[in-house]
Amino acid sequence: MPATTIHFVRHGKVYNPDHLLYERLPGFHLSDRGLRMAQATGAYLAANPQTNTIAAVYSSPLERTRETADAIIDALNGVRAARGQEPLTLTTDERVIEAGNEFRGKRIGHGEGALWRNGNWKLVLNLWKPSWGESYRSIAARVGDFAREKVRQHPGEQIVVVSHESPIWSYRHLLETGHPEHWMFLRHTALASVTSITYDCETGDVMAITYVDPAADVR
Repeated sequence: MPATTIHFVRHGKVYNPDHLLYERLPGFHLSDRGLRMAQATGAYLAANPQTNTIAAVYSSPLERTRETADAIIDALNGVRAARGQEPLTLTTDERVIEAGNEFRGKRIGHGEGALWRNGNWKLVLNLWKPSWGESYRSIAARVGDFAREKVRQHPGEQIVVVSHESPIWSYRHLLETGHPEHWMFLRHTALASVTSITYDCETGDVMAITYVDPAADVR
């Protein structure tokens, strides 16, 4: 039976010297290490015969995901050029953007502007919902909508989508357990990691979920 695989890639490490909760704020780019992470994941996908036939690349519209996707595209296009194929280009999609968060712009730690000042801690009432922003159910629903559309658009193909920790894990948790709510400190979605979900093109059913961390040793 024809199957489509979507490789959900988390972006690489972000340059964030002030330790802000940047969420959807603009202006947050990959650090030097984050770029090396993205390049390592791109090299992994390009070198693997099971993934170097990727037909399309999507990402969240935020800078850190687009920069990660660009590094992956560069690696894949090297393979495509050798085969005489047209180069891949990037398409962004709002449905795989970072979760909405009322703490955006707050600083992790202590001092002026820190997360725990001015009663902000009172918003952290329910780690399962979560109570400080967009619900896990909403996050998983929009990612699921994206995935169903791409399975229809890319029957029998493989695609990459570069997203964020919460969207990737909330959607995976929904598929594996039937509910997207989870304990956020137990997510299994390392920076620049690849969560690959394979779908039956005819039914849309999930056939397999795998996970690799190609950038684990990048320093």
